[in-house]
Amino acid sequence: MRRIVLIALAAAAASLALPAAAWAHAALLQTTPVASRIVNTQPKQVLLRYSEPVEPRFAIVSVTNAAGDKQTAGVPSRSPENADTLVVPLKKLSEGWYLVYWRVISVDGHPVRGAFTFAVGPNAGPAPQFVIPSVSETAATPRLVTARWLAFLSLMAAIGLFVLRIVVARPVVARVPGTRLRSVTIAFGAASVLALLAIPVYALLSTAEFALRSFWSFGALFPLVRVSAFGRGWLDLELVFALFVGAAAIAIWLDRPERRQRSLAALIALAGALGAAAACLLVPGLAGHAAQTSPRGLSLAFDWFHLVAGSVWVGGLIGLVVLAASLPAARRIAGLVVCVPRFSNVAFVSVLVLIGAGTGSAVQHMPTLASFWQTSYGKSLLVKIALLAAALLLAAVNLLRNVPRFKAFGTRPELGAPAASLLRRLVAGETLLVSGAVLAAAVLSSLPPPSKALASIGGAKAHVGPGAVNEVVSENGYRLAIRVSPNRAAVPNSFQVAISRGGEPIRNADVTVDFAMLDMEMGQQAYHLSETAPGTYGHAAPALVMVGHWGLSFQIAPPGQKPFTVLLVDKANG
Repeated sequence: MRRIVLIALAAAAASLALPAAAWAHAALLQTTPVASRIVNTQPKQVLLRYSEPVEPRFAIVSVTNAAGDKQTAGVPSRSPENADTLVVPLKKLSEGWYLVYWRVISVDGHPVRGAFTFAVGPNAGPAPQFVIPSVSETAATPRLVTARWLAFLSLMAAIGLFVLRIVVARPVVARVPGTRLRSVTIAFGAASVLALLAIPVYALLSTAEFALRSFWSFGALFPLVRVSAFGRGWLDLELVFALFVGAAAIAIWLDRPERRQRSLAALIALAGALGAAAACLLVPGLAGHAAQTSPRGLSLAFDWFHLVAGSVWVGGLIGLVVLAASLPAARRIAGLVVCVPRFSNVAFVSVLVLIGAGTGSAVQHMPTLASFWQTSYGKSLLVKIALLAAALLLAAVNLLRNVPRFKAFGTRPELGAPAASLLRRLVAGETLLVSGAVLAAAVLSSLPPPSKALASIGGAKAHVGPGAVNEVVSENGYRLAIRVSPNRAAVPNSFQVAISRGGEPIRNADVTVDFAMLDMEMGQQAYHLSETAPGTYGHAAPALVMVGHWGLSFQIAPPGQKPFTVLLVDKANG
C-alpha cells in the first residue's frame, strides 16, 4: 500500500494544480487596403479582419503618415456585416505611405499588437522608415499576476476550508468533548471576504491594463468591465462565489457537529452549498482559456477537476494548521487523531484527481517535450512542478509516517506528541509550497501556452534570426538559398528562395511559404512565391506580424518531381 501511495504522489508532481489550457489569440487575417500595397483610389476607411471578434472599445488603431501625423477621423467600430472586422474611418489622404498600428484584446484577455503599411498612389514614392511602436506586450505583469494569485488562492482556500469544516473535521466535536470548530469557520469567513475583494480588484486591474487607463479612474473603468468577455466572466465569478458564501454560511449555521446525524434542513443546505461551490469552480473555465480550446468539453472537465482537487487540498491544509493551533492543548492530539486520517483520505483522492486531470491536460496542450524548456510557459510549468514535487514529498512523509502513529494512538499514547509536532511542521511547509504552486499557476495562466506548430520544428533545417536571414540548406538533392529581409516584426518583409540542383536553377516550380507563430496559438498565413529570376522565387508580404519565434515552411513542388517541404525556425525582433 505504501508503495502505491508513493507512486501516486510522485506522479502527481507532473500534474497541474490549476488548469493549463492552450488558446487561440486574435490574429489579423485580412486588411483593407492590402498591407504593403499601393492603392490608386483614396481609401475612406481601414478594415481589419481578425480570427475572432474583438471589442472595439479596447482596440487602438492609429494611422499615421511619414511625418507622424494622425490620419484617423474617428475611433474603431465593429463592422455591421462582420463581427470579426474593425472599421477605422480616415481623413482625406494624399499620395504617400502610411503606417497602421493596431492593438486589440483577445477573448481570453490577452493583448495582441501589430503593424503594417500601405500607400496611396499612383506616385507614392519609396517607402519611408517609419518609427514603429512596440509590438510586444504581455498580460503577465507583476501586479496582474499578484492580483490573480490572491483571487484564486483565497477562492480555493475558502472552498477547501468549507469542505474541511462541514465534512472532514465535523466528527471531532462529537468524539472529543470540549472541542469546537469555530476557528475553522472564522478562517473560512476571512478567506471568503478576501476573495470577494480580490476578484473585482483583479477585474478592474485587468480592465485598466487593457484600456490603458489608470486603476483609479473608476468612473471610466466600471462601464468597461462588462464590455469584454473576460471582464464579464470575472464579474460572473464574483456573483456565483457570493452565492456560494451565502449558501455555505447557512449550511454552517444549520450544522450541529455535536450531533452525529444531520437534520434534513442541514442536509439540504449542505447539498446547496456544495453545488454552489461546484458551479463557482466551473465559471473560470467557461470565462477563460478552457472554453476557447477544442475539444471544449474535455478542456472544461480538466479545468474543473483541477480546481476542485486544488481547492480541497490547499484549503484543507490551511484548515489543519488553524485547527491544530486552536484546539485546547489537553485535547489537541485527540482531535488530530480524528481529523488527520480523514483528511489524508480526502487528500489522497485529490492527488489521484490531479494525476488524471493534470496528465490529460498536459497531453492535450503541450505539443512537444522540448516545450517544457524552450518556452516561457514551459519553464514556468517546470517551476510549478518542482514546487508540487516538494509539497508531495512532505505529504508522503505525513501520510506514511504520521497517519499510522495517529491511528495507533489508542494503544500507544506516547506516539501522539511527536506525531503532532511533526504534523505542524510538515503541513505548514506543504501549505507554503502549494501556495507557491498556485502563484506559478497564476503566471502560467497569464502566458500563452506553446503553439501546436511546435510539434513540427523537430524537422527544422535551421534556426535563423534575429536580423536578416541568408541561409543555405539542402533537401532531396536540391540546394535552397533562403533570404528574409529585413526579418523584422510588423514591417513589410521580402521572402526569397533560390532553388538549384547540380548547379542548374529549377524553373517553373510551385513555391508556397506558410507562417506559423510558435510562441502562441494563432491563425496561420500562407503566400505564393512568384519566380522573379531563373530558379529564384520571392514575395514581399506583411508576415511576421509579432515579435517572437516563427515557423517558416517552404513547400516546393518542382515540375514533374515529388514535392518536398523545408522548415526554418525564425526569430523576428521589433
